[in-house]
Amino acid sequence: MCGIAGYIGIKNSATAQNETDIKEMTKVLKHRGPDSSDMFISSNAILGNTRLSIIDISDNGNLPMCNSDKSIWLCYNGEVSNFKELKQKYQLDKKFHFKSTTDTEVVLYLYELLGIDFLQELSGMFAFCIYDSRKQLAYIVRDFYGILPCYFSFTPDGLYFASEIKAFHSIHNINLTLNKTALQHYFSLGYMPDNLTPFNEITELRPSEFIKINLAEKRHSFHTYYSFNYKENHSIGEKEAIETTRELLIGSVKRNLVSDAPLGMTLSGGIDTSAMLGIVKYLGLSKRMHTFSLRMGEKSFDESPYQRLMAEYANSIHHEITVKPEDVIENIVTQIAYTDEPNVNGACIPSFILAKHASKHVKVLLSGEGGDELFNAYPTIAAYQYRKLYRKAIPKFLRSAIQNTIHALPANYSKLSFDFKAKRFTSGVELDTPDAHLHWRYVFTENQKSELLTTYNSDIPTVNYYRKLFYESGIEHDINRLSLIDMRHFFIDDLMVKNDRTFLANSVEGRFPFMDRILVDYVTQLPVKYRVKGFSGLRWVEKEAMKPFFPNEIYKRDGFGLEMPHAIWFLDELGTFAEKYLNKKFVEQTEILNWNYVEQIWKIHLSGKQDFGRPLWSILNFLIWFDLFVLNKNHTQYRN
Repeated sequence: MCGIAGYIGIKNSATAQNETDIKEMTKVLKHRGPDSSDMFISSNAILGNTRLSIIDISDNGNLPMCNSDKSIWLCYNGEVSNFKELKQKYQLDKKFHFKSTTDTEVVLYLYELLGIDFLQELSGMFAFCIYDSRKQLAYIVRDFYGILPCYFSFTPDGLYFASEIKAFHSIHNINLTLNKTALQHYFSLGYMPDNLTPFNEITELRPSEFIKINLAEKRHSFHTYYSFNYKENHSIGEKEAIETTRELLIGSVKRNLVSDAPLGMTLSGGIDTSAMLGIVKYLGLSKRMHTFSLRMGEKSFDESPYQRLMAEYANSIHHEITVKPEDVIENIVTQIAYTDEPNVNGACIPSFILAKHASKHVKVLLSGEGGDELFNAYPTIAAYQYRKLYRKAIPKFLRSAIQNTIHALPANYSKLSFDFKAKRFTSGVELDTPDAHLHWRYVFTENQKSELLTTYNSDIPTVNYYRKLFYESGIEHDINRLSLIDMRHFFIDDLMVKNDRTFLANSVEGRFPFMDRILVDYVTQLPVKYRVKGFSGLRWVEKEAMKPFFPNEIYKRDGFGLEMPHAIWFLDELGTFAEKYLNKKFVEQTEILNWNYVEQIWKIHLSGKQDFGRPLWSILNFLIWFDLFVLNKNHTQYRN
């Protein structure tokens, strides 16, 4: 994994100031690639690259990289998992002179051989810029599923790009202004959707998208090169679905184990990470595999018994990290300084702490992210199933009575407690499908946001993002439409922001075998009935395919994802820390939040009358981010 930064002079040639900017932007990204750093400079392209050496750790793999006659340059961040197969398929060794064994050089020569259409051959994660001086073209590309980040900002003369938002603060004349639309959506979702960032002047390149820059004609254009294949293939039988899913998962894990640097795995105790470790055991590699688990002190949040069970089964070198409130207080400001944007995901700080510990042992971590989205494992999918039955079986007047009764229940701060799920379900059940899908996981409703935000705009409801994908995708089955929403928003805009920033803050590369393109293309065409059996058989085909690879106790359980008990911890020392930010003076400095409403929900939460843990966590994250990046602009002092 690496960090990239660059400038392309579209209207005019690059200047000495542009060169200085890229030099400073590249320095900011050192944590993404502490092993080496370099730049390529030409009249209209400046490319900066830091390198975390994983495959071919010699200097031969340093970046940026050029072809034999130096007419094509590649500024690269990524791991193409099928690079060995592609090198053999196109006999690249016979056609080009290779100086390394990296996937980077395979990407470089595939482009020289096939042009930009070579993207259709790849599987893996990547974000890169190709500068082709012969054709006077440049391409800035992001991978299929948005696993690796890429941001850009236009100037009157050209285009800056980088792996992280923080790099843009180094541009000499950039004036960054708050994107209040992005922030409004953040307080619904807990993340910023689509291509939005906290600043109006910076945009995120969408997954499966590239910018083509024609330097001769001084123009640019945006292109999409891939889309999800959610079209059910009913010719696939049940046995074939199980066996092929198993075969493809094994193949993906094998490809993702290729590394010349020490490699380990996260182990949550759920199906996805247990499946990966089970495959590693099947391949005979588990005895030298480092596994890393997070443990929460609160009982309802603790999955350590399953983590230990799987680690003992595989006989891995297991590390267990316990996260306590004082760990959150110690790490939260640093974590947000690295993350660049507020994010409500309760796994951000635990993941940051895990990666910090793992970096003492490995440079690569395999993660199970993507499995829940791919195989429809979320409770919101089960809620969709039950919603249809509930509305059909129970008259509306009785549903209203049930809802009123449920909402009178006292708050319970346990993880995914009955009262939390029942309140969300009964209030969301009356909504249209995409609206209900958001309602079951929102942070603040639109009505609540109108009280929270002084800048609230009723013309941009967040649910429009869900409605657009649901109604305009052309996908037939409702569950596949909901899967697309989860993939395009929650996976990319939340989970991958969390994983990329928290892992790379500690110079650790994350890999995601469940997002192997070959596997994804197969699973998304399976009949929905193989992924969701009846009302509660979530991820059915995955569990059946992986059944031989883990103990029966793992097969039978339903994981519930990594989360922090911030609702409980707010009642003690985390609350004391939070009040440094949750006070009238600090909140009013934002000119965005309404202190009266913030104070109201804070007092209600502390009284135990209602659980506002997640909404308060979103406010705290925003306030710390605002302090670091807007108010004091002192984020650099919190990064090593």
